[in-house]
Amino acid sequence: MSANENNGQENQDGVERGLVARIGSALKAAGALFAGARSNGKAEKPRPKKGDINSLPAVYLAAAVLDPLYIFDSNGGILYANEAADLAFGPVSKSVSLRLKFRAPEMHELVAKVISGAEESVAINYAERVPVERAYRVVASRIGNDTGLYVLLFKDQSEARRIDRMRADFIANASHELRTPLASVAGFIETLRGPARDDPAAREKFLQIMQNQTQRMARLIDDLLSLSRLEMKPYQKPSTQLDVVELVKGVMESMRHIAGENDVEFVSELGVKPMLIAGHSDELVQVFENLIENACKYGSDGERVIVSAEQASSMDEVRITVRDFGPGIPEEHIPRITERFYRVDIETSRIQKGTGLGLSIVKHILTRHDARLSVKSAPGEGSSFTVHFPPVPPAG
Repeated sequence: MSANENNGQENQDGVERGLVARIGSALKAAGALFAGARSNGKAEKPRPKKGDINSLPAVYLAAAVLDPLYIFDSNGGILYANEAADLAFGPVSKSVSLRLKFRAPEMHELVAKVISGAEESVAINYAERVPVERAYRVVASRIGNDTGLYVLLFKDQSEARRIDRMRADFIANASHELRTPLASVAGFIETLRGPARDDPAAREKFLQIMQNQTQRMARLIDDLLSLSRLEMKPYQKPSTQLDVVELVKGVMESMRHIAGENDVEFVSELGVKPMLIAGHSDELVQVFENLIENACKYGSDGERVIVSAEQASSMDEVRITVRDFGPGIPEEHIPRITERFYRVDIETSRIQKGTGLGLSIVKHILTRHDARLSVKSAPGEGSSFTVHFPPVPPAG
């Protein structure tokens, strides 16, 4: 673990221990309340005086904590579990031992350490595998002095760890994607300075390849910057209404040169009826440019691309579909095609100058518009990419 990671973990543990300490202070003041809980399994909640924090029962505070929290005694018996704990780990009867509830050796060691008094507060990493895998940072702490009570607090780190893994994968993939053309350019430079120094034909060929590789790097960097800008941009729910049919027609007109380069004919089934959605026009232009360009490049074997629009009524969703008649996508690849750098056919993608980020950008933009992308495809039957927009609420 790096120094930065260590410092980050220490800071996080400090925050968690501070929270446990504050809860512990309140629980210490209400120690008698939990002492009664030992005999009847329930803690009575005296009515607090309005605005008086000193009369606030400890169970109110524990119940308000959004993270799973348990109060237990010196025998490891559970005296109290808040609602978050019941939701995360299932309901538990009072006085049941923590050692039976959590059977992992590291949890047993954690509870034993804090009960023994060896340490006032102890933190560990803990993972639950069933029903879904979750990662927690668990802090156990003594409540006050000589109360015989202890608190166990779980901080869910699953999402943070998932994001860390995604970030690491993204950096690794981006580095790989940039390293490949860089290595190619470096190799051709070495060749031009050596064996091909006096060979005009080879020099021209290699310079063209080098130009293609630098253009590939430029496209990749542009897409990375585009994705980064989208992720850093504060989320604002789209409020501007626009006619998506008119927008898509404009995109098709601007991309006729790409259709011509790929010997593809555009077939419009958009109709003339306006279909209103709430959206940012610049971002949605990027969505349909990506989808139509992909249809032209990867579905060029079918020689035509159909773009259609559908809305059953003003209260129904708006659907824009881009369909090609190319080789199609095998079913097992469809769930992953919006992942960053994921390619169904790596060689074809590189020939078509793809970066592997286009559909990831599409998905990100659509998520910001409360819209979604669905894909239907089968080998040899082409592919249909449909964007689903929610209907615009009626005025007033």
